[in-house]
Amino acid sequence: MELDIQCEEMSPSRWAELLTTMKSCKTIRLDDCNLSSSNCEDLSSIISTNPSLTELKLNNNDLGDAGVEHLCKGLLTPSCSLQKLWLQNCNLTSASCETLRSVLSAQPSLTELHVGDNKLGTAGVKVLCQGMMNPSCKLQKLQLEYCELTADIVEALNAALQSKPTLKELSLSNNTLGDTAVKQLCQGLVEASCNLELLHLENCGITSDSCMEISAVLGNKSSLMDLSVGDNKIGDSGLALLCQGLMHPNCKIQKLWLWDCDLTSASCKDLSRLISTKETLTEISLIDNNLRDSGMEMLCQALKDPKSQLQELWVRECGLTTACCKAVSSALSTSKHLKVLHIGENKLGDAGVELLCEGLMHPDCNLQSLWLGNCDLTAGCCATLATVMATKQCLTELDLSYNALEDEGIRKICEALRKPSCNVQQLILYDILWSSEVDDELKALEESKPEVKIIS
Repeated sequence: MELDIQCEEMSPSRWAELLTTMKSCKTIRLDDCNLSSSNCEDLSSIISTNPSLTELKLNNNDLGDAGVEHLCKGLLTPSCSLQKLWLQNCNLTSASCETLRSVLSAQPSLTELHVGDNKLGTAGVKVLCQGMMNPSCKLQKLQLEYCELTADIVEALNAALQSKPTLKELSLSNNTLGDTAVKQLCQGLVEASCNLELLHLENCGITSDSCMEISAVLGNKSSLMDLSVGDNKIGDSGLALLCQGLMHPNCKIQKLWLWDCDLTSASCKDLSRLISTKETLTEISLIDNNLRDSGMEMLCQALKDPKSQLQELWVRECGLTTACCKAVSSALSTSKHLKVLHIGENKLGDAGVELLCEGLMHPDCNLQSLWLGNCDLTAGCCATLATVMATKQCLTELDLSYNALEDEGIRKICEALRKPSCNVQQLILYDILWSSEVDDELKALEESKPEVKIIS
């Protein structure tokens, strides 16, 4: 049984009611529920007396170090079987790390620890690393985003990596590491026996200077499937270095996030080669890079290659215009694998979307999710979009937010939604002005088709 509650104020009576339910739950999720350290005393008892409990998620609650101390008493009992613990943004400090170290050292069932968005600091995480080095620790996933870490943490992390072959996921995003520390970390990863599958280093102060070392990890660790280095200024020269590792036969990358990396159309030649030849690659994010139409056209040519297996392409805010839409349309009509296209915040205009729709209507197009938010669209393209919605049953998600569609456009979209042949289940319409009459129509539509979710 699962208990999944979010954003609910807990009265004493409601809490007492839930405690009875928790005694037999396998999963307990209580994010944003205004919990405090006093609630953790009760949860500690649940942890120690409910051997079926394997996941506890308490993100965005003011538990504090005292709350974690209570939880850990339950976690240290022999009857505890908890596998996943989420304590993101719970007002923890380095003081919590000593208690959590004891749990890591003594509780082999714990395989996931998420403690991001807490001021643990380098000193605190060094203590966690000591716990990881205990032979009893079987941790597989460690999330340390926004933990106020500095370059000094790398030596302790590398020691933990050397001793922990079980570790599969490591997230260090949004910490001030810098190139020198990232180089050391990558050297440690190459030498370690761990089979890392996910490495997230977003906003870590990385430049092209450390991309050769990251590339070496990609070439050496065939287990690595998910790499995110978004929000780092690696530039075209850094991307070229990364591609050496990405193109290595040992590299089995599936998910690659390169958003806001100061890339230009010059990077698209390397990226196109990657998309067209790396058959393991299924998702790539290039959001907020200045690729321009010329770069997008190169990417589209790669998508048409029979070897390309790409399923998700994120090119939001990439300086695209109507000029690239013919190439995108051609790619949509050719690539049977592409399922998700995020192309919002580009000046495509009605003419551009009309072109995209030609590709969407092709029998070989299997797109499921299309994001066109803030693309300078008007009601003029809505009739064509409505035809796609009513015809293309694979399309289940459509985002048209921040476009001046007005009543005329929204009514055309609604008309398509009413048709039995339309399979769109989620329609996103943020910040679009329409009349109260159209508002009533949207509400009536949701009532008549409860499977459709309209988000506005």
